[in-house]
Amino acid sequence: MTITIHRGTHQIGGCVTEYEQDGWRLFVDYGEELAGGPKSGVLKVAGLTHGDLSKSALFITHYHGDHIGCITQLPAELPIYMGEVGCQIQRVVSNYMKSKSPVHQAMLERLEHVRTFKETERLSFGPFQILPLTMDHSAFDAYAFKISAGGMSVFHTGDFRLHGFRSGKYEKMLQTLVGKVDYVVCEGTNVSRPDASSKTERALQQDFETLFRENKGCVVYLSSTNIDRLFSLYHAALRAGRRFYVDEYQKDVMDTVVHSGSIWTRSPLYQYDGFEPKVLSYHKYKENRFFVADSFKEALAKYGYVLIARPGERFDDLLAQIPVDKKVLSMWRGYLKEGSEAYNEALARALEEDFEYLHTSGHCDMQELPKVFAILRPSAIIPIHTDHPAAFERLFGSEWPVVCLHDGETFEPKS
Repeated sequence: MTITIHRGTHQIGGCVTEYEQDGWRLFVDYGEELAGGPKSGVLKVAGLTHGDLSKSALFITHYHGDHIGCITQLPAELPIYMGEVGCQIQRVVSNYMKSKSPVHQAMLERLEHVRTFKETERLSFGPFQILPLTMDHSAFDAYAFKISAGGMSVFHTGDFRLHGFRSGKYEKMLQTLVGKVDYVVCEGTNVSRPDASSKTERALQQDFETLFRENKGCVVYLSSTNIDRLFSLYHAALRAGRRFYVDEYQKDVMDTVVHSGSIWTRSPLYQYDGFEPKVLSYHKYKENRFFVADSFKEALAKYGYVLIARPGERFDDLLAQIPVDKKVLSMWRGYLKEGSEAYNEALARALEEDFEYLHTSGHCDMQELPKVFAILRPSAIIPIHTDHPAAFERLFGSEWPVVCLHDGETFEPKS
């Protein structure tokens, strides 16, 4: 089995990896390149974007745009596989976004033909055996894949972390379901900050609960598909005695998880604790505005609130009509870096200057990775989803061989 990383050896996002055995091709992810990062342009890959597709398939690790965003550009006959719940969440996202971007209408049409799988559902494709394993990430229903063919095994990590709510079971899962593999294709998003230690989601939740208790009106700017954070804040608000408000789209995302039947939703984290989130009402006569009734204001004054917001006129108008004690940013701070391609002017304007920053990464800390490698005991590690592969080699090369590739380069393991 050969391994080719068509994109992602020197950038975060937009990764495309190919595993080839006896003319069969198994691809993992086909996403958008991140704003503010390097651009390699449109990919042309035989067996993926064109040519004979009869022995090709694409597997998606999760629904973040830098992993799934470009599948609408692929030939319709290419089979695509994705986690069942992740596919449902992407449908909610694209259904909401279709009026703003025609790409999402195309995404909805493509999702109709996506083949879904569940955790630990063993799959076969040609000579490949694929074992999908749920990873703890800022996307719900994110997967790693153990890929085996031709007497060789690879663990493709996808995006993951070891400081989330579900990370406690990760090491045992690796030991019992994966074990030793020949190679690890490993994400290295945080390699440029090797000494940084991410706060756990549980500790972050406690910080939010304290903030909610001390401030009667809190507005949190948060990605609506950061499922663990969304539910974490819901429970923190209830424990602080505050009402939790979302809009229809955010409620649809939460409901999709609650009713998904995923084994993870057995956890109280992903269930409504007696009181469902309250849904903001839209104004009957004013387009793109929320309705702010006197009874709504009275409820906010009596109970206090936590409101999940997004940048834009709709929320700006709402917040101008209600008392706000604290605004909080709970996503990547790079969106506020003026002059960068990732800069979000509407978000910066909404937050103004006086806001709290409470966030933790969706990716693994570098000091945690040795735990993973010690279990998998690979012959070599191939970094991906990183802008600094040489740093990855410096960190781990003394104990595990690290193979740093360039985009389009093929790694052929020695027999």
